[in-house]
Amino acid sequence: MTSETGQRTETETPEDATGTPAAEAAPKSGFSDDAAAAFIRDAAEARIAELEAEIAEHKDRALRVAAEMENLRRRTEREIKDARTYAVTNFAREMLNVMDNLGRAIAAVPAEERAAGANGLTHLIEGVEITERGLLSALERFGVKKLEPTGQRFDPNFHQAMFEVPNPDVPNNTVVQVVQDGYAIGDRVLRPAMVGVAKGGPKPAPEPAPRAGETSEPGTAN
Repeated sequence: MTSETGQRTETETPEDATGTPAAEAAPKSGFSDDAAAAFIRDAAEARIAELEAEIAEHKDRALRVAAEMENLRRRTEREIKDARTYAVTNFAREMLNVMDNLGRAIAAVPAEERAAGANGLTHLIEGVEITERGLLSALERFGVKKLEPTGQRFDPNFHQAMFEVPNPDVPNNTVVQVVQDGYAIGDRVLRPAMVGVAKGGPKPAPEPAPRAGETSEPGTAN
């Protein structure tokens, strides 16, 4: 400061109201640059971990929903298939009675009269037999199959034993006679075959286990 001008000639540091230089009065954050960077990094890593956990949870939910939808699709397809396969079950069961009556009508004709070959009777029998075969063919188109158990091991799921036949020449519990034909629709029994089974023969050989994806015909041995 000069005495002549009364003005300051030196650069002065501004002071605050307390007289403390402003540079000294500026508050400090308390964090170094490294500490601040570490804090930001830790916060970012924590947020990333949260987001990854949320993604994993959503992915798990999506997989469960996809599995449920696949199970629903398969179940629906199976139900539709079963509905198509077994829709005619009751009707087919009633038609079996008609087939039985046709068979009884043919069986009721004495053998000697059939052998005589009377034209009218012969034509009548042939007509009944054609009708019987046609009815069976129609049922087969809707999945109905006639069981052929003769010579097969007795299967209580598809056969009904009416009597036993002493026969030491065939394995025990082998079907040797069919009293009434049995039928199946799909893999379900429509009507069990009424059969006679052998008794007194050798013990039957164990059945081989079916291979994966392989099933036996209804009412027959593997």
